[in-house]
Amino acid sequence: MSIWIIFIGFTLLSWLVSHQLKSRFQKYSQIPTSNGMSGREVVEQMLRDHGITGVRIGSVSGQLSDHYNPAEKTINLSQEVYHGRNVAAAAVAAHETGHAIQHAQAYSWLQMRSALVPVVSFSSKWVQWILLAGIIMVNSFPQLLLAGIVMFAATTLFSFITLPVEIDASNRALKWLKTTGITTYESQKSADDALRWAAYTYIVAALSSLATLMYYVMMYMGRRE
Repeated sequence: MSIWIIFIGFTLLSWLVSHQLKSRFQKYSQIPTSNGMSGREVVEQMLRDHGITGVRIGSVSGQLSDHYNPAEKTINLSQEVYHGRNVAAAAVAAHETGHAIQHAQAYSWLQMRSALVPVVSFSSKWVQWILLAGIIMVNSFPQLLLAGIVMFAATTLFSFITLPVEIDASNRALKWLKTTGITTYESQKSADDALRWAAYTYIVAALSSLATLMYYVMMYMGRRE
């Protein structure tokens, strides 16, 4: 019963944070940037200011689907951010560019996260099935559940390593936006608030993953009782 309470609690919390993030993005999309730059132009200018070349900028479908791909060195912006000439678009675009800067400067936390990608990709594909089989066979073959726990632990570790990466990218973005004057004193607060709620989504995901991991660990330990 306790695990279901925790699961439902984190599900509701995740929904609330996601709803607030979308709400704030829509709100701050009504505030124009001081110089009228679009999200794509923000990326181009921020890359130039940091002397970074070789990074491609693309447009992808979906809302808040923006991301940086270090393997291909591409900054992919959603349609709203790519074409948007507002504070929300500028903040998201600058944040993703922050990841490109991290990559160019060999930011240690980003390197750690990138190193875990192959492991996490493999684990994410099979972990649910191994955990399910491990739970069913917990008394006869507990090693299978233990293997699932190790794989899930890798994804949990990835979630926590992601936190400093995302926070640092936001800090780089906000500092640059303020320095260049793309955001004013008032709109800077809006950009900060938008990126803060984006960070909350990663925090909730990491805590949810940790709670789930602890549940499986207790299940494995409890088999001996």
